[in-house]
Amino acid sequence: MDKITKAQRSHNMARIKSKDTSIEVKVRKFLFARGFRYRKNVRSLPGTPDIVLPKYKTVIFVNGCFWHRHEGCKYATTPSTHQDFWQKKFTVNVNNDKKHYQQLKDLGWHVIVLWECEIEHTFSEVMDRVIEDLKTQSFS
Repeated sequence: MDKITKAQRSHNMARIKSKDTSIEVKVRKFLFARGFRYRKNVRSLPGTPDIVLPKYKTVIFVNGCFWHRHEGCKYATTPSTHQDFWQKKFTVNVNNDKKHYQQLKDLGWHVIVLWECEIEHTFSEVMDRVIEDLKTQSFS
């Protein structure tokens, strides 16, 4: 049984952002401060990557653990109501992610996926890894 009304649930769900989330902004600010220039939400690329670094032929997806089903993550829970609906939604999301990542790789793009929980709990380590990854891409 849902603890809030249908109208409240609808209002809450409508407020969930698909771009310019706080974790995306945090990653972008970090990259910009270190001299990396990027484009945001490039619709001409498969999956509309959150961050595109053309100079490095790299795209970064900043994924929410809940919506993109971060395996083994405590935030990747399934709501107790309407489980069939949610299971189908999550399956479509995960399959689309895999398809888009492969399409980007086939086009010659390097794909980096960052997870919400990693950014929130180990930001420095994650971003150090991203910077190292980008440096190796510039020599490819």
